[in-house]
Amino acid sequence: MTPYPVLLALAAVGVSWCISGLALLGIRRVWPSAVLVVFAGLATLAGAVLEATGGSEASRLAFIIGGALLAPLALTAYPVLAWRHPLDFVSLVLVGGSGVLAVVSAGSDGVVGAMGLVMGCTLIAHTWWKIEHARDRDRRALTWMALAGSLAGMTGFTIGFMQLGTVGEVTASLALSTVAPALYVGVRRPEVVDVRGLVVRFVVFVTAAVGYIALFMALESLLEILGNRVPHASTLAVVGVVAATTFHPLQVVLRAVVDELLFGARPDPLGAATQVVGHIGDDPVLALRAIREALVLPYSALRLDGKIVAESGVEVTHTRTLPLALGADRAGELALGLRPGDLTLSAGDHRVLSLVAPLLAQTLRARALADELRESRGQAVTAIEEERRRLRRDLHDGLGPRLSGIAFTSDAVRNTLRKDPSGAEDLLRTLRQETVNAIEDIRGLVYAMRPPALDELGLVTALRQQAQALRAPDGTPLRVELRAGRLQALPAAVEVAAYRIVVEALTNAARHSTSTTATVSLTLGEEALEIEVTDDGSTGAPWRAGAGMDSMGERAAELGGTLSAESTSKGGRVYAVLPISP
Repeated sequence: MTPYPVLLALAAVGVSWCISGLALLGIRRVWPSAVLVVFAGLATLAGAVLEATGGSEASRLAFIIGGALLAPLALTAYPVLAWRHPLDFVSLVLVGGSGVLAVVSAGSDGVVGAMGLVMGCTLIAHTWWKIEHARDRDRRALTWMALAGSLAGMTGFTIGFMQLGTVGEVTASLALSTVAPALYVGVRRPEVVDVRGLVVRFVVFVTAAVGYIALFMALESLLEILGNRVPHASTLAVVGVVAATTFHPLQVVLRAVVDELLFGARPDPLGAATQVVGHIGDDPVLALRAIREALVLPYSALRLDGKIVAESGVEVTHTRTLPLALGADRAGELALGLRPGDLTLSAGDHRVLSLVAPLLAQTLRARALADELRESRGQAVTAIEEERRRLRRDLHDGLGPRLSGIAFTSDAVRNTLRKDPSGAEDLLRTLRQETVNAIEDIRGLVYAMRPPALDELGLVTALRQQAQALRAPDGTPLRVELRAGRLQALPAAVEVAAYRIVVEALTNAARHSTSTTATVSLTLGEEALEIEVTDDGSTGAPWRAGAGMDSMGERAAELGGTLSAESTSKGGRVYAVLPISP
């Protein structure tokens, strides 16, 4: 009678296969294998139920049908049934025929064991061949199946070797329950983790474990032969410690061998770092290419604020990112594609990247500054072109016609001077007035470019003069308190921007609020000029962006500064910071 813990574990296998098979039925291309998986699970579950109720012969037949016929056929047909290919057809015939013979000869353990050996060898060979010739999507699915099948097979072999009894049978059964879920993951979510990396680690671990066990058994047998008796437990403990010293080195050596077989020889970290550093310059693509070639990586990319600014290679599913220090306001990172079979970057890779990451960060910073410089230059060119367009429009539409009128009036004076002196005198008066108006237009154009008061009086005195002329809508003068320490010579652009911002803010205070007093504060720091304009009036509602506010904001932005404006119940406030170029 099979112990109940084992029956529960077998029932869990049946449930796992049934659920996974039903989930696979939703994927059209794998439905033949999915149907076989469902029926294999049902047969296993039925065998566990029959065994629990005392039907040993029926339960044995159900287990053989599920485990020796339906399950191997499901694995042979996974992920797609390609029976038209000669090798696929032969594999299906061998597995199916062996399964049928095992079912027919259910009472003979020898026949069932022989047929199981044939099916196992056929499955291994067929799966290996399909992995080599399948498309990428099917290859990953088959790799998941191979990993789960190998895990279940090695678990069963280890349990048999250790002779654990009921505990071993339960463990082996639970290992079998992972095969069907692996089939589902292989076709639905194969990229959830790089299965090739898991396979490599599994192979390395199993090989090292087998080597350790073989060494331990050899030492134990040698001591038994030499001492003509079974070694004492303490002796075996020492032998185990001696054999264990080879386990980790063997894993390292095996991993290096597998790496070299799959990817070629890995570079020395210091040499790789030297090679990469030599290629880091203004073009980050060259640096990324050097990183890929030095570390044998399939893909590398630089991201700035979440956007790719440079990349090299072909992007892969599994990547790792390393942050790059660019300051508080910028976020940069280096994205690296993992090699096939790797789950993470190696310690040597991290040593190389720790050396080159600061240089890459400098490259990103330089690129960001260059982009900002190009943007600033573009804004300056646009502003200059807009100013030229305004001057052309003012000259063409205003000053040009006025000067043409002056020319026509002077011709009229010449024609009437002898015949009508009084009329000529009237024309001369008109000519003088037109000339005065033209002069005012010219002054207006000059004032629009740079207020003459700045050159004649300086910034502080020019602001005081302008403030004296401000009146509220009812004619009440606006009292302005100007606070400014000693302002050294400012750059012309900063001086003009400060003058325009202060005048516009005071004009808004006089026109649109109930203020009677205003305060202007100019503070010169080491790197910027701070401007603050406040008044004691209120508009009764939050300020809305208009031409005046837009103009102030544009003047601050042209210099790379900032401006904020707000209205509260206590009055209005305009605050601007204008950087001072060195």
